Amino acid sequence: MSLSEQQAQQVAVVLTEAMPYIQRFQGCTIVIKYGGNAMVDETLKSSFARDVVLLKLVGINPVVVHGGGPQIGQLLDRLQLGTEFIDGMRVTDQATMAAVEMVLGGQVNKEIVGLINSHGGKAVGITGKDGATIQAHKMHLHREAGEAAADLGYVGEVARIDTGLLRLLDQEDFIPVLAPLGVGDDGQSYNINADLVAGAVAEALQAEKLILLTNTAGLLDENDQLMARLTAHQVAQMIDVGTIYGGMLPKIRCALEAVSGGVNSAHIIDGRQAHAVLLEVLTDVGIGTLIEG
Repeated sequence: MSLSEQQAQQVAVVLTEAMPYIQRFQGCTIVIKYGGNAMVDETLKSSFARDVVLLKLVGINPVVVHGGGPQIGQLLDRLQLGTEFIDGMRVTDQATMAAVEMVLGGQVNKEIVGLINSHGGKAVGITGKDGATIQAHKMHLHREAGEAAADLGYVGEVARIDTGLLRLLDQEDFIPVLAPLGVGDDGQSYNINADLVAGAVAEALQAEKLILLTNTAGLLDENDQLMARLTAHQVAQMIDVGTIYGGMLPKIRCALEAVSGGVNSAHIIDGRQAHAVLLEVLTDVGIGTLIEG
């Protein structure tokens, strides 16, 4: 399709404004955790796929790590399997684990791959079990003295990331799309929180950026005002005094660990906004919270 003169001028303006960022991040790796509204709204899904393809085209290497909690819940409902959560973690018995693998490694992963490829990209879907990319062990919840221990079943934690397969795909100009399934030393599969996986992958790859797409504007202060730029020290202090709490804590801790582990910056951004990733990476506008070391 040919562009009109007006469209060509608009494209030229956008590229000119983005050029300093393209030059700065060319050859760098950006790990993107994909979930929330961006993963279920059709317009946002298309917007996300185009963003990822464009990043690759301009020489930036995106690695996508995705979740799939709502889709897992829907399948469990259809199978009439009950769902129990403890401290926000889905208790995963053998039957649930089979459903998790089916949804994450099959349905969701392949849908994302197809979407990126339909917009001109070259995506390859893998799970953390492929090439033992995500080596995991069973998660044990820490309890206060006197509290009964809770067994989450096959919920895992990242023990180590083997970057070999991810680096190979990057080198061959593919876009890796990674499902957060890990494998233990005994071959057992584990269901792992996608935020934790994204942070661990970013750290292992020494990524330039870790981007976490959320259903909020970013990190808010006590007056519900967006905090656009924070240091890791400031964030740690906010956790200590209780300004950051609840469902945002896992994402914040994941971002802090990545930054302390060598990732240059972590971004918690609003995935409900079209082209959120491009706006955060290739403009100086910023649409969320940036955390630096």
